[in-house]
Amino acid sequence: MHAVRSLSTVAVALAALGLPAAPAVAAHARPATTVAPAVAPAPATVTVTGAGSASAAPDLAVLSAGVEVTEKTADKALAAQNSAAEALLAAVRKAGVADKDVTTEGLSLSAVHQDEDGTAKLTGYQASQVFSIKVRAIDRTGAVIQAVVDAAGDAGRVHSVAFDVADAGALRAEARDRAYQDARDKAAQYAKLSGRRLGRLVSLDESDGGRPRPVPMPVAAFAKEGVPLAPGQVQDEVSVTAVFELR
Repeated sequence: MHAVRSLSTVAVALAALGLPAAPAVAAHARPATTVAPAVAPAPATVTVTGAGSASAAPDLAVLSAGVEVTEKTADKALAAQNSAAEALLAAVRKAGVADKDVTTEGLSLSAVHQDEDGTAKLTGYQASQVFSIKVRAIDRTGAVIQAVVDAAGDAGRVHSVAFDVADAGALRAEARDRAYQDARDKAAQYAKLSGRRLGRLVSLDESDGGRPRPVPMPVAAFAKEGVPLAPGQVQDEVSVTAVFELR
């Protein structure tokens, strides 16, 4: 009891002097605690590839044809080339091809040299022109090819014919549907094998399989009654890489 009175006396004395009184008992400081938010683990995923194709009967033929002549002078070569090209275009129009479906793909004039005793000697000039011709009445393709050859004569050149569909978008859409379904079916199978359920689609990449269909047609194979052709089927292919979540 005496000790308590002494402490009180000291506190009063300090207060009288304008000094702060010291605490009788010091508090124990505790460090602040920070709680980090819980981070959800990254979901498991499966990556698969899917392939899809679609085919249809072609309804369009694209003919690459033109003329090529060689003459002693450049003027004569150009004149002969122009004459043969005009005959070719007239024959194509007569065969039922619209002007909008004929496009010039290439036009050239070059010198022709012949080697004589190790020296290149100029012997003439070669002029050529190449056209892209769309034949929308596909059953008339052979007749159009024959008309080109008959009209241009020895100057005529047929480089290739490719069969296609006018509405390529519909064929691509069908191939794309099948490619995606193939990828999803594979992912679902892997999910089942791992004892999980298939989740959402995370990413999808598409690659174009391409549709090359050029068919070389040598001039020597053409018959007077028309060129026999077998268009077959036009096929489009799509490949996709898909990533799905597994739940």
